[in-house]
Amino acid sequence: MKNRAAFLDRDGTIIDLVHHLTDPGDVRLIDGAGAAIRRLRAAGWKVIVITNQSVIGRGKLTEDGLAKVHAVMDAQLAEHETQTDGLYFCPLAPTQKDQRVIEDAMRKPGPGMLLQAARDHDIDLSRSWMVGDSLSDVLAGRNAGCKSLVVRTGYGDKVTTDFDAEAPTLAEAANIILNEGKSS
Repeated sequence: MKNRAAFLDRDGTIIDLVHHLTDPGDVRLIDGAGAAIRRLRAAGWKVIVITNQSVIGRGKLTEDGLAKVHAVMDAQLAEHETQTDGLYFCPLAPTQKDQRVIEDAMRKPGPGMLLQAARDHDIDLSRSWMVGDSLSDVLAGRNAGCKSLVVRTGYGDKVTTDFDAEAPTLAEAANIILNEGKSS
């Protein structure tokens, strides 16, 4: 049987939302995020980060700089005795503001990063969830054939449609995913 995954947006879902994050010193896990990821992985779920990183396309950060940001996030997750199973990012900057428009398959709301992760990790998308704080996050999940869950951290209060479930934080989102997973 193929794996199930919880695909997680990074900014505003796992770590505090910092507009155009470039400084590794600004990385802070949202309360409960480390424990949520640990619980999901302990229950057999793959946890994969799916993140648009337009800071690269905008020339504000290099891929090496992004790796430093992710190293800090990984170190903070390790303090909670957990890690992620993969991380996919799209470096392209958007050319317009409508989060419903797929400008490139790899940039959310396009499904490309999720589809690639599914191939790489043998994931059944129909049994998986995309969790994020923006419309482009939940639509990426829908476009890939996943269920979508919006968290109300970050920009989450602005999302009003196109999701299957909602939770105040990633900690509560993990409860929904784990409880739903018991029946499938």
